[in-house]
Amino acid sequence: MKNLAIISIISLAMFFSSCGSSAAKKEGEAEGEHHEEHENPSTASLTDAQMKSIQIQFGSIEKKQLTASLKANGILKVPNQNKATINALMGGVIRTILVAAGNTVSKGQVIATITNTSFITMQEEYLSIVSKVALSELEVARQKELQAGNAGTLKTYQAVESELKILKARKMSLQKQLELVGINAASLTSENIQSVVNITSPISGVVSNVLVNIGSFVDTNNPIAEVVDNSQLHLDLYVYEKDLQKMKVGQTIHFTLTNNAGKEYDADVYAISNTFEESTKAIAVHATVKGDKTGLIDGMSISALVSLENANVDAVPTNAIINHDGQDYIFIVTDAHKEEEHHEEKDKDNDHDEHGHKHEEKEGHAHEEEAGTVFEKIPVRKGTTDVGYSEITLLKDIPANSKVVINGAFFILAKMNNKGEGHSH
Repeated sequence: MKNLAIISIISLAMFFSSCGSSAAKKEGEAEGEHHEEHENPSTASLTDAQMKSIQIQFGSIEKKQLTASLKANGILKVPNQNKATINALMGGVIRTILVAAGNTVSKGQVIATITNTSFITMQEEYLSIVSKVALSELEVARQKELQAGNAGTLKTYQAVESELKILKARKMSLQKQLELVGINAASLTSENIQSVVNITSPISGVVSNVLVNIGSFVDTNNPIAEVVDNSQLHLDLYVYEKDLQKMKVGQTIHFTLTNNAGKEYDADVYAISNTFEESTKAIAVHATVKGDKTGLIDGMSISALVSLENANVDAVPTNAIINHDGQDYIFIVTDAHKEEEHHEEKDKDNDHDEHGHKHEEKEGHAHEEEAGTVFEKIPVRKGTTDVGYSEITLLKDIPANSKVVINGAFFILAKMNNKGEGHSH
């Protein structure tokens, strides 16, 4: 009997212990479900260090003309009046070169100097002609007086007058030649004869090429340098005959560089050609490039989108859109974490048992998360895509002027998916 009583006591102790463990397990599961109930599966948080590491970039939803448009290719060109091939008007040996390719020059700036003995000869001849003209003018005046007093012959007077005209013509010719090579004939004297003349740029722009070396001989057929004024850059867009009726002066063209689609530029149509291009059998549409022209160079190929009507749509850079399980999304910066913190605080205040005793948190569950930026996944419907942008229709309301992630959205999605796996049971 005594052994039987001991066995009964042990059995009851094991039963109550089992009940207690079961209740504690159910309570833990309930707490876990309660915690997951308040965690937003559409948000993810990144620290500043994580954002910098994956190069997160922000933008916004913009208005873009992506509908009713025509796609075409073209090339950037600088009009001929904004290009200059610099030559020496007289042959000579290059003495100095004062610029290099890529340098910015202004109109009239000296880019090189040349020397030649013919420059000295021209100046010497000019000074000689100046003296002869002065002497001839005196002779003409003397013969005129003699003719008036019947002391001279008409033939002599006419001869000296004719010689004066010839000398003046020669003087003017030499003066213009000297001015063309850069020598000021008006200030020329026997004491300041030049052996070196300057070669100047006829336009302002950027030196695209230097074609000579110091010591090389150049004549009028040998260019010294080339200068291009990219500020007057134009766009030649090639449109086929079937689309020509859609084009008109004043339309806006959005274009990107064919080899670098990261930045968009704008141009306005100012003229439409009436002849076919021999190589492409297309018609050139001429447009003036607007705004910042940084990075644009004469001869670059472009891909363009011509706005045929003013139909603006909401659009974001195509890289901002990600697809997950067949649905397109964008990420915006949100303050949803504040609501979650509010729920968690409320849950802690209400986390008491039926007897009014607060449950103690287990040390294994206590943690602190580093503060960061919270991103929310917003479903969208994707529309027309072109020139690096895509039309979107929001399937969920978002605050006005929300910051949209335009680079790094894929990494945020990966972080969000990892968070979801971590809470799955």
